[in-house]
Amino acid sequence: MKQKEWMQEMKETTRPLKGVVILIMGTLLLFFSFALSVSFGAADFNVRTVWQAILHFDPNIQSHQIIWELRLPRMVGAAIVGGAFAVSGALMQGMTRNPLADSGLLGLNAGAVFMLACCFAFFPDLSYMYVILFSFLGAALGAGIVYGVGSLSTNGLTPVRLVLAGAAVSALLAALSEGIALYYEIGQDLAFWYAGGVSGTTWFQLKIITPWLLLALIGAVSLSRSITLLSLGEEVAVGLGEKTARVKLLAAFIIVILAGMAVSVVGAVSFVGLIVPHIVRRFVGHDYRWIIPASLIFGALLVVLADLAARTLNPPYETPVGALIALLGVPFFLYLARKGGGVV
Repeated sequence: MKQKEWMQEMKETTRPLKGVVILIMGTLLLFFSFALSVSFGAADFNVRTVWQAILHFDPNIQSHQIIWELRLPRMVGAAIVGGAFAVSGALMQGMTRNPLADSGLLGLNAGAVFMLACCFAFFPDLSYMYVILFSFLGAALGAGIVYGVGSLSTNGLTPVRLVLAGAAVSALLAALSEGIALYYEIGQDLAFWYAGGVSGTTWFQLKIITPWLLLALIGAVSLSRSITLLSLGEEVAVGLGEKTARVKLLAAFIIVILAGMAVSVVGAVSFVGLIVPHIVRRFVGHDYRWIIPASLIFGALLVVLADLAARTLNPPYETPVGALIALLGVPFFLYLARKGGGVV
């Protein structure tokens, strides 16, 4: 298809008005979910108590301590990592034209957890800043191995072959992580990262990861037009003047930052980056200048609501957030695989 025809098709499938409406509605729903997340849990608080804790914090009041030291950081953490997973998934799907792409399915999460296991086993006294660095390196390691294994085929990298390579590499890295955990008796330390959750999120962690997130998101938005062209095909992007190798390298770096940072906070939560971009694409079209910000908002919304459900389904016990999202993600993945992946 000629370049002008490609661009005309892109204009016809982009829906800016719907995009604006979706972003506004998503933002309102996100703020509403924030209010629910802070108010409800093992202990419920009314709106007045929440506002007093936020605006006039008193460390001598137990409800204020719970809201400020426990509820608020885990709510903000859930929103941050949800947006990070969703944006990384959107970038991966657009860059590789693989509708089944997700950081959890393509080995990034497993690689990050593997490096965390090595970190806890061999360098137990490292600061949280170095833990994040290990997560980044692990995410890059997992992605590199998956793409290396997937590209060994003479027929090239197909979406299904890439996912199969991701499943195999993830299983291998998970087995190695469990072996390290058993041998060095750090299973309890890694249990949180296997299950996935934001219960241990602190303001100190958020202070460290937020600048990384903002830089990565700015980079993702700046690459959105190039990712849109890549999603049309390599030849089309080159024909329109894109330096595809540079775009892919920058996008891969941003993906590793987002996935590694998110895993360092909540553990190996999968399927957020698979579900959210497909859903928002149905509403805003195929222009990644809309898909990326919409994925950020609705990814945050998904994880905040999943965390709220995790705290309220069986109080005072918590259900792993990763398990709840997997209940949605696995059927969604099977649906996409059955219909051939859908349109990226």
